Amino acid sequence: MSGAHGRREAPPPPEPLAAATVDSHTHLDACGCVDAADVRAAMDRASAVGVTRAVTVADDLASARWVVQAAHWDDRVVAAVALHPTRTAALTEDDHAEIERLARDPRVVAVGETGLDYYWDYSPPQAQQESFRRHIDLAKRIGKPLMIHDRDAHDDVLRILREEGAPDAVVFHCFSGDAAMARECADAGYVLSFAGPVTFRNARALREAAVVVPEDQLLVETDAPFLTPHPHRGRANEPYCLPWTVRGLADLREVPDEQLAASAGRNAERVFGLAELPPAAEPATPTGDASRSA
Repeated sequence: MSGAHGRREAPPPPEPLAAATVDSHTHLDACGCVDAADVRAAMDRASAVGVTRAVTVADDLASARWVVQAAHWDDRVVAAVALHPTRTAALTEDDHAEIERLARDPRVVAVGETGLDYYWDYSPPQAQQESFRRHIDLAKRIGKPLMIHDRDAHDDVLRILREEGAPDAVVFHCFSGDAAMARECADAGYVLSFAGPVTFRNARALREAAVVVPEDQLLVETDAPFLTPHPHRGRANEPYCLPWTVRGLADLREVPDEQLAASAGRNAERVFGLAELPPAAEPATPTGDASRSA
């Protein structure tokens, strides 16, 4: 496989989890997966350590086409599609129309990742906010969860959700706020997903936030190939690396690993409607050139 594995060494497999769980946010294409065999191999590695399903997430149109195909290649994979906030500087009506068409695929379980990113200077805040509002509207119209990317933009993300009216299900992917924000999100009924940074000793505010989230509003994710958890920070990340985050989070919350793994898995099944999905099958019509090098 190409991509991240060509640049950074992958960690050895962790000890398998005692209960199965779901990687609620990963980027299999950016991990180096190109075809069905790559996706199967990545999910075989994950399943071997108890990560039995994964949501693979798009960040642009090429990725959106690819993740929908991936969700039809392997029953363990489902997709989320949207235009990442850093990709919103010059969107067209055709772009939005294609995202909507892809989002309606039965194996797409969320509209995401969308939101705001004020860390990078790739797209003006106004363009990001307009796209975010359109994605919120899309999620509500098609009845699927909204998966939020929020980087250095907490106040505006929460304000726009209030102004637009949030969809029934909202997931804060790779939650990055403090305990006060976690409580505000939980009170609003939002679901918070934690990635590798919650295992970093210097992430004090995030670690405090992770403790206050109600058990039934908590998900776990890798955001692979990014944010590899301690003790392999900086190395290549993939869904099979999720057990380190599960164990770090369980430690913080003072619960058994298997309890956290099982509850996060149940929450993912509920939020993303995994039990109601049709089985994986090749899409009836090709989505164009879906190949994408990471």
